[in-house]
Amino acid sequence: MSDYKHTLNLPETDFPMRGMLPKREPARVAQWQDMDLYHRLREARRGREPFVLHDGPPYANGGIHIGHALNKILKDIIVKSRNLAGFDAPYVPGWDCHGLPIEHKVETTHGKHLAPDQARALCREYAAEQIEGQRDSFIRLGVIGDWAKPYRTMDFTNEAGEIRALASLVEGGYVFKGLKPVNWCFDCGSALAEAEVEYADKQSDAIDVAFPCAEDDKLAAAFGLGGLAKPAAVVIWTTTPWTIPANQALNVHPEVTYALVDVGERLLLLAEELVESCLERFGLQGEVLATTQGQNLELIQFAHPLYARRSPLFLADYVTVEEGSTGIVHSAPVHGVDDFESCRRYGIEFQDFISIVKGDGHYVDDLPLFGGQLIWKANPQIVTQLDEAGALLAHQPITHSYMHCWRHKTPVIYRATAQWFVGMDLTGHDGRTLRDRALAGVEATAFTPSWGKARLHSMIANRPDWCISRQRNWGVPIPFFLHEQSGELHPRTVEIMEEVAQRVEAEGIDAWFRLDPTELLGDEAGDYEKVTDTLDVWFDSGTTHRHVMRGSHPMGHDQGPRADLYLEGSDQHRGWFHSSLLTGSAIDGHPPYRQLLTHGFTVDEKGHKQSKSKGNVVDPHEVMNQYGADILRLWVASTDYSGEMAVSDQILKRTADVYRRIRNTSRFLLANLNGFDPATDALAFEDMLALDRWVVDRAAQQQARIAEAYEEYRFLDVYQEVHGFCARELGGFYLDVIKDRQYTTQADSVARRSAQTALYHVIQALVRWVAPILSFTAEEIHENIPGAGGASVLLEEYYTELGVLEDEAELGRDFWERVLNVKQAVNKCLEDARNAKVIKGNLAAEVTLYVDDELRETLNRLGEELRFVMLTSEVHLAPLNEGSAAEATELEGLRVAVAASAHHKCERCWHHRPDVGLHAGHDDLCGRCISNLPEGPGETRHYA
Repeated sequence: MSDYKHTLNLPETDFPMRGMLPKREPARVAQWQDMDLYHRLREARRGREPFVLHDGPPYANGGIHIGHALNKILKDIIVKSRNLAGFDAPYVPGWDCHGLPIEHKVETTHGKHLAPDQARALCREYAAEQIEGQRDSFIRLGVIGDWAKPYRTMDFTNEAGEIRALASLVEGGYVFKGLKPVNWCFDCGSALAEAEVEYADKQSDAIDVAFPCAEDDKLAAAFGLGGLAKPAAVVIWTTTPWTIPANQALNVHPEVTYALVDVGERLLLLAEELVESCLERFGLQGEVLATTQGQNLELIQFAHPLYARRSPLFLADYVTVEEGSTGIVHSAPVHGVDDFESCRRYGIEFQDFISIVKGDGHYVDDLPLFGGQLIWKANPQIVTQLDEAGALLAHQPITHSYMHCWRHKTPVIYRATAQWFVGMDLTGHDGRTLRDRALAGVEATAFTPSWGKARLHSMIANRPDWCISRQRNWGVPIPFFLHEQSGELHPRTVEIMEEVAQRVEAEGIDAWFRLDPTELLGDEAGDYEKVTDTLDVWFDSGTTHRHVMRGSHPMGHDQGPRADLYLEGSDQHRGWFHSSLLTGSAIDGHPPYRQLLTHGFTVDEKGHKQSKSKGNVVDPHEVMNQYGADILRLWVASTDYSGEMAVSDQILKRTADVYRRIRNTSRFLLANLNGFDPATDALAFEDMLALDRWVVDRAAQQQARIAEAYEEYRFLDVYQEVHGFCARELGGFYLDVIKDRQYTTQADSVARRSAQTALYHVIQALVRWVAPILSFTAEEIHENIPGAGGASVLLEEYYTELGVLEDEAELGRDFWERVLNVKQAVNKCLEDARNAKVIKGNLAAEVTLYVDDELRETLNRLGEELRFVMLTSEVHLAPLNEGSAAEATELEGLRVAVAASAHHKCERCWHHRPDVGLHAGHDDLCGRCISNLPEGPGETRHYA
């Protein structure tokens, strides 16, 4: 037996089978940094149509978690895919740097009694350290961006820009100072934004309290009675006993029917439809004496059960008659938004509000009965006092969803304080309210997923005024001067704010805090008070369109800075999307974005929230160390980001399996380009074999679908298209079919060069398709493609050399689709035959295909080359009606019979042919292989 291995064109490549991503990726990161890839990309796309994804800043505190990785990878896929499509798509990463978490961390480390300037310096230092750690992690993920010059909200330029943004709102007439109930955290010692509040279960004391009637004659008249034979009381239900000392009114619904119920010793006023359930809760029996509409009870006075003051009945539409309530709401205006508005509507002035809870959660010292106590600890004593006063009708603990601070995880309250607000319903200079502007902006914005529009619209339509002031050190100041007597802003406020902004731009926010008012106000300084409040951090990030896109990093389109896309988690409808919409609408009259894309949150494979206590947390660093960043990136692309995204070690293992399919397919393509120089060896599309033209055309179709999916942010579709192409068209058909031709025909034959040309076109397209997702692997593939390639695959655009089959092509798309389906059916029959030990391998088989007339016509067009397509040594076609004993297939019009070949095997091509052993000097070869030896005339192929 002779050795013919040296006569075969065996695959060879430096592209390794094993990715070894954890080892190789860091070196690739260093390479990208050394070549300054980001700026080379910017230069390559200079002058192209811009596409701007504006980065929502993560908070500069702590290491990154899987949610950070998900978010940054999604953004990177989008930016890279837009650059691939030829856009000038920059990516400027950013960080949110001010705010309580950092200040709290510094206080925990260094103590609470630091001088303000020292505290700010330590906060700035801490934030910078956190940014460095997060930046290294994001770079390791393969995210390409302007990492050398990110934006940081604590940079002097951005702090000054934020002040200028505030000045624009002041100038537009949207900012005012007011006393309103705001979310207040005792641990923060500050107001909270809506987005800083989360809900968690809390146990509370639910109580029913009687307020004695102080005007019996008016109550009797309201019910059409001549008088009251017994004392009467109105009953309220609340889960916040601590607000009872602040009660100033009671509320009934004007259109609800109320009943006066005789319960023995007294009369009780209750909503008629709740009488039965209330009496059962009170443990009483009673009789309804009379009923009346709520509107008839307006302004009747009742006595506070603990203090010598009156509580009038007000009419309010927000009162409900839900089961468990009484239909009457007690009103503590400093502790409820609806209560506040109700009391204001009835003429109770700010100075008359009873404010008895201090910022640390304790009652003021001079409050009778409960002075100096923490409100939560005072609850049981309040219940006891009400009981002793004969006002407590029912008491039971309940567990309910309640507001908590997202940082401290402690309950928060509504507390009326003097704060600065952006008014939602104030009319700007254009005659429109900010709410109207913002709602119009929602309608003009595209949403992915689409349900985001209704969600954000509802939030804007129903939100209260925006409290933008905080009582902290580490934040951008609100540089206002208030007149000592009138409380009005200085008439030159906008001008003064620009002067402050210039100082902050040079010296940072300390420039305001150490400013002597005389430097700006001169002799007027003695008449004005300098405001020391800082801005809500959502104002920091919500104005980045102003101080980043129009300031530190100019980018965007005409008509003001406007990004094509904002992308964040779905919680940002109430966070960054929300604050950016309001500030953009106020400053520029439109949102700072054209489209919003939201992603869900990560859960484990069972749908459970990730937590350290459950042991189901996936650390992105551990994933990169075990699998590599490309596996994490492929997981992101393979998951429907519109909902919860499941991730676990098992899921990542399955993702790694898919990765290997893509890698091995790429390796096969590269290995079979051995000895191919595209400059001299590539064939024109029309000179290629029919099957090769088909696979190139198929890649062109695939590329069109992939480009559309990238454009529409359907990364799961990209993943499925790429994986499907590798598994079905390539691995399941084309690559199997061409192996014989690749290996056995002469090295420089048309048959081989045609296949290599197709492989070259396919790998050039494929490497670009996967580059936005598998960036590290794509770069490795790109380096191993023969020919003069560019410096990086990430600098490339979509491959434009893919030929396309004409619709009228003789062996066109429909033809090869039918052939592919036949081959898949035959493969199944061959597998059954191998399992039954009928044959040892496919090339040891002869198959007879029993086909109908239409299928016979199709397959006959391949002539003798049909056996190469079916990967068998012989194929016979026979009429379908003769194949009753053959194996049926799922394909209509086809039955298959498999038999072992009776011929000897060619030691070079492994086909079993009748002429093996008949050729002198080459008795172990078939005639075809003899012709394909280097000294032979060569084989001619037409189709496959």
